[in-house]
Amino acid sequence: MNEGFSVRSRRYAVVGNPNCGKTTLFNALTGLRQKVGNYPGVTVEKKSGHFIGQHGEKIELLDLPGSYSLSAHAPDERVTRNVLLGLRSDTPRPERILCVVDASHLERNLYFITQVLELGLPTIIALNMIDLAEAAGIFIDAAKLSEQLGVPVIPCQADCRETLLPLKLALSRAEMRRSSWKLSFPQTLMRAVDTLAASSLREAAADPLIRVKSLLLLLAPDVEIGLLASELQMASALGVALAQRAMLDRELPTWREDLIGVRYHHINKICQISQGRSTISNDAMTHRLDEILTHPFWGWVGFLGIMSLMFVSIFVVAAYPMDWIEKGFDFLGDVIKGILPAGDLRDLLADGVVAGIGGVITFLPQILVLFFFIGLLEDTGYMARAAFLMDRVMSKVGLHGKSFIPLLSSYACAIPGIMATRTIENSKDRLVTILVAPLMSCSARLPVYALMIAALFPGGTLSIWFKGFLMMGLYLLGTVAALGFAWFFKKTLLRGEAPVFLMELPPYRCPALKHIVMQMFFRANMFFKRAGTVILGISILLWFLASFPKIKTESLSGVPDKAEQLEQSYAGRLGHFLEPAIAPLGFDWKMGIGLVAAQAAREVFISTLAIIYHVEGDEKEVKKNSASLREKLSHEKRVNGLPVYTPLTCISLLIFFVFSMQCISTLAVVRRETNSLRWPLFQFCYMTGTAYFLALLVYQSGLLLGFY
Repeated sequence: MNEGFSVRSRRYAVVGNPNCGKTTLFNALTGLRQKVGNYPGVTVEKKSGHFIGQHGEKIELLDLPGSYSLSAHAPDERVTRNVLLGLRSDTPRPERILCVVDASHLERNLYFITQVLELGLPTIIALNMIDLAEAAGIFIDAAKLSEQLGVPVIPCQADCRETLLPLKLALSRAEMRRSSWKLSFPQTLMRAVDTLAASSLREAAADPLIRVKSLLLLLAPDVEIGLLASELQMASALGVALAQRAMLDRELPTWREDLIGVRYHHINKICQISQGRSTISNDAMTHRLDEILTHPFWGWVGFLGIMSLMFVSIFVVAAYPMDWIEKGFDFLGDVIKGILPAGDLRDLLADGVVAGIGGVITFLPQILVLFFFIGLLEDTGYMARAAFLMDRVMSKVGLHGKSFIPLLSSYACAIPGIMATRTIENSKDRLVTILVAPLMSCSARLPVYALMIAALFPGGTLSIWFKGFLMMGLYLLGTVAALGFAWFFKKTLLRGEAPVFLMELPPYRCPALKHIVMQMFFRANMFFKRAGTVILGISILLWFLASFPKIKTESLSGVPDKAEQLEQSYAGRLGHFLEPAIAPLGFDWKMGIGLVAAQAAREVFISTLAIIYHVEGDEKEVKKNSASLREKLSHEKRVNGLPVYTPLTCISLLIFFVFSMQCISTLAVVRRETNSLRWPLFQFCYMTGTAYFLALLVYQSGLLLGFY
């Protein structure tokens, strides 16, 4: 097994456990030289990139999904297994492997890594997160670990470029040796593996790849062995596999447990030789904090306190930059109106582009505050504690604990949340999580919530703390709704039991502010791109629909009344067409236009209202310094003279936005993830129907009780 091995091209597959820093290391090595797509036939991301080696050669890296074992269950784990075994026709089997190991959890990581070493491919191990290991009092002798595993072991820190040079040099080597690692299993088990390997491919029964495939087939659950035999291209050996399993069950009843025990026995010996612990670590502090933050009572007190602080900060911290942005766009609109002569071009730029985009970008500071807190909670290690607390609730509604991470991601955006369900092994649990993920209030709902809360309580009529609690209540309402529908689906459409959820809590650590700021910058960049594409296009379209066709006027000035012009426009006609259906919810025809436009993206509702009120606004008021959108809503009147945005109407609209499905992009992702048109249609109907019914119930009940 120690003969030299020379490769013509430097092509590595990057593998490791989830959350070992594998993707961070991949990004650090490849930078912007990446390509992202999907593996044909599955909705699992395919990410490849390259960097320039020591001698100017191109070194290619393929970032494979994280996995805990070659005995794969989830779709992303099966992709990793099949690529490593050379079973995918669209992806050549890698010639070399880069294994990324979390140094602070060496024993757990080595279970998968030792399986990879048994494939017989030249391998390098990147011992990542050495800073976290040292902070936990763990010190690893890389030379001894390399000696035990028979492959190079390079300590590094993915977020510190200075530590990556030795790893790049190791990856640039023209020649590498295969690992000498090999496990000795009980003789009865080895005979079964050899028999199955020989029946599958007699000429190469000793090939490490065939032996690994044979072992995986023997370990397959009864309900999956036939499918796995076909997937492993060993269908002809299925009968032999079943016979050998029966023999093992008869002669060695504990063979499955023995197999795991032998592997962990060797891993423990490796850790004892290569790993040491300091008497000084942060384990005691972590334990003391966890006694409070994961306590059945105080844990929830801490969780709700942190959430309250986050939502109050959304109003307090973001207030000043929001005012600056709002005044900046008002000034820009005034400049355009002062420079350009009256006409359609000036109205398009001032009332369409500036008003539409400005109405949405004004709320960017609140979104950035939200992402700052999310990044802070993730980096400190608290987010895993929140998952631990939520698992107690989620298990009662039948959801797997792994569903918490996709649902949590949906607070930022439902699209990555839905894509994150790929790690859920059970297909029914995965589908339930996909169906309820959009109920978690995403960042696109935040501008609508903020605007309606401002209209609900104008000026200084309510404290910032109460507004923060109200905002948190809307997020909690969406969360409760997601859990409620998950329980309903698990009891009816997708009946099934939730498996046990096991999770290792990471140590607490100081947040990397640079990383958090970069994530905020990334979100802001994505927000601006959306504002410059989708929202810009819709703003121009909405301005056209709200401004045409031009109506004739008989006034002496020859200038048509703007309110009448808006009502007779294409947008006005659409709003009046919808008004009978939405009037029972307390909505007028202008809100109807916004609800239709919001199907593209929820935040477009804000830009729609901004355009409508600019198009309808009086020219003299605009020149004086037009009121903000929030102030305009508070002064909007119905035909009978009553306010449009009453507290009851605002609450009805908030309820509608909490429950409604208003995002075409999300529906497209659900269509791709489920490979079916039925589920996105069902999702749209059940969410929109629920939103309409609850908004109707709230508004009509309020009227009966004498509220307005």
